[in-house]
Amino acid sequence: MTNEEPGAWDSGYHAPVLVDEIARLFEGAESVLDCTLGGGGHSAALLALGAHVTAIDRDPEAVREARQRLAAHEAAGRFHVILGNFAELDTLLPRKSQKFDGILADLGVSSHQIDESSRGFSFREGAVLDMRMNNNAGTNAAELLATAPEEDLARIFRDYGDEPKARRLAREVVRRRENRALVISDDFVGAIRAVLGPRSGPGDFARLFQALRIAVNDEIASLERALPAMRDRLSPGGVLAVISYHSGEDRVVKHAMREWSRDCVCPPRQLECTCRGRALGTLVTRKSVTARETETSRNPRARSARLRAWRSEA
Repeated sequence: MTNEEPGAWDSGYHAPVLVDEIARLFEGAESVLDCTLGGGGHSAALLALGAHVTAIDRDPEAVREARQRLAAHEAAGRFHVILGNFAELDTLLPRKSQKFDGILADLGVSSHQIDESSRGFSFREGAVLDMRMNNNAGTNAAELLATAPEEDLARIFRDYGDEPKARRLAREVVRRRENRALVISDDFVGAIRAVLGPRSGPGDFARLFQALRIAVNDEIASLERALPAMRDRLSPGGVLAVISYHSGEDRVVKHAMREWSRDCVCPPRQLECTCRGRALGTLVTRKSVTARETETSRNPRARSARLRAWRSEA
């Protein structure tokens, strides 16, 4: 346990979620990989517990902020940071023998990214449609809305936004972009309101902006690639903890951890086992862990957080 006051690990950049729960899961860990450094709150708490922390983030601004915050630990050789995407874990950590007692991935967007209108994550009036985790690379949200085929837009809104009127919304975006490009939040909000009606509000906007962000950053596919690599980087008995904020992400994590915990993954009707024939580890959390009311009252963005954990075979 961290034994700190609520909010002790917050910074002006970000308020990390479920810190006490992560601290309990990683208690006694000597080496931890933080795959999503963000504002450095989780890393700071783990460093305070005595762990050596290697951290990854693809946002150069987040890396700068966290390095300043944790400069003393970096100077002492207990904190090391890498700029990159955790989906490319084996490239970022080329030494295959490098293992960790704990690995954390917090899949959320930092408070700073949401609040900074120039980053384009918010539906706040006049915000640019960017949404890239690394705003120096890749296609931004405005470009995606301008170029994606109608079928792809419908899939994004349906699969990542759980939107029943996904096809109509995609058609509306295509219709509008023929006359004028959608470049700021107001443009996309206008398309949403045209389809969902005047009663649509912040909940709808948040859901569909999140869907667009997931597509811009290829977040679901990146997670699917990264999870096996994270698993294989655990020391025997090590713990992998993942915090997700979207039902699609949580589903990917849940299914992966359950599959790793099964002795046999052969098709049900197959007469002879031809798979690995043993479980790779065990579930630590049978159900997802959510933030307590004391945390959500202080940090409303923690309400949608879902934590799952898995332990590798000792």
